[in-house]
Amino acid sequence: MCSKEKQNLNLPVVNRVSECFIKPKHKIDVSKQIYHLAPHDLSLLSFQYIHFGLLFNKPSHTKNQYFSIQSFLDSLKKSLSLTLDHFHPLAGQLVTEVDENKPESVVYVDCNKGHGARFIHADLDMTISDILSPKDVPLVVQSLFDLNEKLVNYDGHSKPLLSVQVTELLDGIFIACTVNHSIIDGTSYWHFWNIWSKIHRGNNGKDTICESDLPVYTRWYPDGRAPGPFPIPFTHPNEFVRKFEPPQLRDRIFQFSSESIARLKAVANEQGCAKNISSYQSLCALVWRSMVRANRVPHDQVTYNHLAANSRRRLNPPLPEYYFGNFCQFLTSTTAGELLENNLGYAASLLNQSVVNFNDKDVRNFYNVWLKSPSIICNADILNRNSVGVGNSPRFDMYGNEFGLGKAIAFRTGHGKLETMVLG
Repeated sequence: MCSKEKQNLNLPVVNRVSECFIKPKHKIDVSKQIYHLAPHDLSLLSFQYIHFGLLFNKPSHTKNQYFSIQSFLDSLKKSLSLTLDHFHPLAGQLVTEVDENKPESVVYVDCNKGHGARFIHADLDMTISDILSPKDVPLVVQSLFDLNEKLVNYDGHSKPLLSVQVTELLDGIFIACTVNHSIIDGTSYWHFWNIWSKIHRGNNGKDTICESDLPVYTRWYPDGRAPGPFPIPFTHPNEFVRKFEPPQLRDRIFQFSSESIARLKAVANEQGCAKNISSYQSLCALVWRSMVRANRVPHDQVTYNHLAANSRRRLNPPLPEYYFGNFCQFLTSTTAGELLENNLGYAASLLNQSVVNFNDKDVRNFYNVWLKSPSIICNADILNRNSVGVGNSPRFDMYGNEFGLGKAIAFRTGHGKLETMVLG
């Protein structure tokens, strides 16, 4: 959770030791070379990259576990190259073709263009405790991520679509993946991590990945829409790219015990009118009400909770679980007065019903509206003091990603957070 206020700390410096680029292990088939972006993807061209990372303990020499950072890095590079065989768009680069006569543009990924995914080895003279113990997340954590400058997804024309930074601490390893958000959503992002981890654990590809576990690139098109690219009515990036400089924020981690979550869920279900309110919905409702109250949002103003719902299984017939790309939508709103004058159960019920009632019609309506009037949003469009942005999901297998280091001990985020953004 973030709030305005600077941290005044004398920060150690992250030292970049080496840098290289990783390509898919095998040559990309001609039929897979061009990857077209769909409306959910294109709408995020002015959004910021995803910056997520996991912190691991470094094997200890005192326990007869010899650890060679160079051998570890070589193994990561090898497994990443094999993983990019299955996630080839992440090794490519954005390309725009402009038709001045219409006027419009088509933006797509050329999977053979560019240098590939960037891979950085860095080190930092800090311990795991130095990272996790402070009440506020140290600002140095932002330097554990590549591409943490003022970038938007459209910059994928010249910047890598995927950059991995592995930072060696005195007693830990931090693996950060920065990915262009116009290519993937949270579901596809963590699917990439999961497959990479599985390939790495499986002796770098000697144990095969099941076909059913791989990403699906076959594009879904609404009824009556012929297969092909989705043009946008712009011919120059200045018409739709808006770079947003987030203020300096305090970044704090709040931890809730399983007992407190259970009590919260019980209260929400007792007070609410919806059935089967989940633990996650209960917690999101608590955070929503708390932040609207703290920000003193006028009671007559609309407040939004940008709790995203995965649209893949909402279609009829549903899309495959591992359909690649962005395919989620934001759902819930009410007035600040209604949110605060009612109880926790009211807010949790709003979130629950938004998720329960989200269906095939809503997904198709988004496409129909977007096709009639294509729009491209930036972070500031949806995240302000009246709203709460909720990123990630308890459904994502974040802590199941192991690279011979055991389970991750912490999750952290990098650049691009806004004042009312919550990541879990």
